[in-house]
Amino acid sequence: MSAATARPELEERTTDHSGTDLGSRTILFNCDCHSFDEVEAQLIKAIRCTLSRARQISMEVHTKGSSVVYRGHRERCEAVAMVLSDIGLIVKVAQ
Repeated sequence: MSAATARPELEERTTDHSGTDLGSRTILFNCDCHSFDEVEAQLIKAIRCTLSRARQISMEVHTKGSSVVYRGHRERCEAVAMVLSDIGLIVKVAQ
């Protein structure tokens, strides 16, 4: 009896594709009002990356004007954007 109720739950989990927001991304834009150290520290906090990765991203933002710093569910992208914008960084969440 419990197996009968567990089975439909399992099927729902494996066939549910409602997470269509996986295509969201957080974009960080260049600005001259923050140091590399400030940006890197905030990136480490926001996306939980290494200092080396934060340096790569900050250099890309500096040289190209922007960089996609995170891809995933929209809610997580928005959370990353909020952490980055806490110090006044310019960010955008896009589909």
